[in-house]
Amino acid sequence: MLKLLCALLFLTPVCFFSNSWWMVQSLLFVTAFLFLSMNVFSTFIGNLGYFLGCDVLSFSLILLSFWICTLMITASESILRSSSHVGLFLFMILMLLIFLYSTFGTTNIFLFYVFFESSLIPTLFLILGWGYQPERLQAGVYLLFYTLLASLPLLVGIFCLYISTGSLYIPLLSCLNHSNMLFYLSMIIAFLVKMPMFLVHLWLPKAHVEAPVSGSMILAGVLLKLGGYGLLRIFKVLVVSGLVFNYVWIGISLIGGFLVSLVCLRQTDLKALIAYSSVAHMGIVLGGLMTMSYWGFCGSLTLMIAHGLCSSGLFCLANISYERLGSRSLLINKGLMHFMPSMTLWWFLLSSCNMAAPPSLNLLSEISLLNSLVGWSWLSMFGLSLLSFFSAAYTLYLYSYSQHGKIYSGSYSHAVGFNREYILLFLHWIPLNLLILKSEPCMLWL
Repeated sequence: MLKLLCALLFLTPVCFFSNSWWMVQSLLFVTAFLFLSMNVFSTFIGNLGYFLGCDVLSFSLILLSFWICTLMITASESILRSSSHVGLFLFMILMLLIFLYSTFGTTNIFLFYVFFESSLIPTLFLILGWGYQPERLQAGVYLLFYTLLASLPLLVGIFCLYISTGSLYIPLLSCLNHSNMLFYLSMIIAFLVKMPMFLVHLWLPKAHVEAPVSGSMILAGVLLKLGGYGLLRIFKVLVVSGLVFNYVWIGISLIGGFLVSLVCLRQTDLKALIAYSSVAHMGIVLGGLMTMSYWGFCGSLTLMIAHGLCSSGLFCLANISYERLGSRSLLINKGLMHFMPSMTLWWFLLSSCNMAAPPSLNLLSEISLLNSLVGWSWLSMFGLSLLSFFSAAYTLYLYSYSQHGKIYSGSYSHAVGFNREYILLFLHWIPLNLLILKSEPCMLWL
């Protein structure tokens, strides 16, 4: 584990060489494949060092981080074309990757907290430095304050945990048999905001709309998964409290997912629509995770990986349209089937993955989460049916409004995608649909 961290650290000076853009991207791909070859498909923590270790949960999310960060460089070629502080941009992506790698790999819960918070800093710089509108300052402040305010109780909770158990080493943490509500809330609330749960989700659409394509990709692809990862780790301690209090969050996430789906149907901004759909998907992840059942834990990890690839790909598509038409409004992005015919296939493939059509990984994970929630209480069927229906409805709305209809007269008659863009979308879509053939690591990791 440490050898890869050193490789990433020694890659930082390369960012500032002239013409190093594609070199950094290629080296990150190589590092991703090196990490993939370090097989840890066992339930035990492998590659264990003094502060880094890796089980299947960590392995899958670190691999997702590597993949998304590499594709961020591929997607952001406009920064290279406009020579907008290229070295600094690559440095930010690399720092973000180092922090994420350390967050998912660390075996100490205090270090996990430190890296969890550190990943905010490069994200904030990406939004403030390369975002679109002047409102990005407000979006950055929202992101910072929501996450930081919720994370302070977590720090206190970790210290309480240390006093009561005498250890911060994650595999040694044992279940605390007292259901103290304050301790439970302090440990859990930072992750709920990061997910983001409905009611504390306001920072996410703002951050997405103002962020550059790379910022949106990493936010949707990996940073939302930090919340889910933290919950999966921390519920080892909160089993008893969870059985007492978890029904509240399941209710909020199911009703919230339905309400956010309705909000999606009213969006005219491509990015805002995809951002709100992320909130709905994370709602069902949270619901399944809170049932604390085997199906729920496995399904939530699988949906986190599937949503990371799918949502990131949709943001890439929205950016491709934005670069051609100069707008993200659905009123202008109409009739794209006439404008970019070959992109329509990718819109279709990624939209169908977004509504969990076979053979995508989303389907497997949503079946698993439905199982866990219905097994927990048959009343959840009402919320789940509404959520599933409207999730298909807003995805169809996104696809049909953007691809069909009369083309906007102000745009040129025809445009083609670059090879780079097709490869980028292909690399999002292929793992999403091939992983279902080898889904045991995702579904049987407990």
